[in-house]
Amino acid sequence: MLTGKTKLLGVIGAPIAHSLSPLMHNAAIAHLGLDYAYLPFPVQPEHLKTALDGFAAIGLQGFNVTIPHKQAIVPLLTEITAIAQAIGAVNTVWHTESGWSGTNTDVEGFLHPLQRLERDWSQAVAVVLGNGGAARAVVAGCAQLGCAAVHVVGRDPEKLAAFLASWVGSPLAVTVQVHTWEALPDLLPHADLLVNKTPIG
Repeated sequence: MLTGKTKLLGVIGAPIAHSLSPLMHNAAIAHLGLDYAYLPFPVQPEHLKTALDGFAAIGLQGFNVTIPHKQAIVPLLTEITAIAQAIGAVNTVWHTESGWSGTNTDVEGFLHPLQRLERDWSQAVAVVLGNGGAARAVVAGCAQLGCAAVHVVGRDPEKLAAFLASWVGSPLAVTVQVHTWEALPDLLPHADLLVNKTPIG
């Protein structure tokens, strides 16, 4: 039951109505007996900064970030962790006395099931569908696995070029190549790992 003492959490995105995060998080909150509520917040890109100011004003404790805000939110935060800085994307934000801080847990989530396989990834070829914030985390994860090559496939050549350029000088040792969708049939036969990070993934 919500009271005046209930602490608020949430997830932002556009769209957000389809998200299962509120269902999962509220179930966990209830199981743990915590006085929190996790809410979905539809936030359009042009209203992102206004939303952050509003969240601070109402005392929101923290929130998750999904499409299309994972990269756009970075310059609006007071502090981000080293892994989020290296990736250039944030999916988890919390409020402190100095403002909003952020990190990225997508890399850990991506790596966990793969590391349990206890296989050598040094010769592996990865194909990643999509070139947004979640795809950036997968590329970083592939770098940590030591994959031999990472092929990122997207629709927009300009966005793909920007994605590729963003990894120049990165502290993550990763070999990235970008392709439009037309190249996918040629890439798939050589893929050891296929990751879908498009909005429908």
